[in-house]
Amino acid sequence: MPNNGPKLTYRAATPQDANHLAKLINYAGEGMPLYLWERMAEAGETAWDVGRRRAQRTEGGFSYLNATIAEADGEVAGCLIGYALPEHPEPIDYANMPAMFVPLQELENLAPGTWYVNVLAVHTHLRGAGVGTALLQAAERLAAEKECRGLSIIVADANAGARRLYERCGYREQASREMVKDDWDNPSKKWVLLTK
Repeated sequence: MPNNGPKLTYRAATPQDANHLAKLINYAGEGMPLYLWERMAEAGETAWDVGRRRAQRTEGGFSYLNATIAEADGEVAGCLIGYALPEHPEPIDYANMPAMFVPLQELENLAPGTWYVNVLAVHTHLRGAGVGTALLQAAERLAAEKECRGLSIIVADANAGARRLYERCGYREQASREMVKDDWDNPSKKWVLLTK
């Protein structure tokens, strides 16, 4: 990273980071989270309220407890959300799992025992400053602490910028699955599993 870049620091996320986490989760999911949160909203609640509520939970993949916040010169710049995938994944309940999630779960199940980078996102005005690379390095440290056999990440095939970052950091394609979009608008056609 250039010497004139921002000073990056890292910390565990807190419930008070829910607004940033919701935005960053939606960036990483290319709008799919907001699409789903709109369908989960209760009376008087916005999609963003749902995202914030889910980020504040103490269970589930998107919990703040799984999140690392990167700050650039004291400003929230991005986040990493990840965790170890089980060595022996549960069989997929195709009858009850929402169809949009099936290809993602199928890909996760192909990377058992890895540390899964569920969300890696940087606020748009701070992209290109090395935050994403630094967060992937943090993921490697977390994977080593958990004694995982490697790392895994899923990216949309049309997200060329993210894929370049992951490949530059040593991730390689292992498999792909066709997306199920319903009426979610996205230019990609496939989810791609990358591992390291």
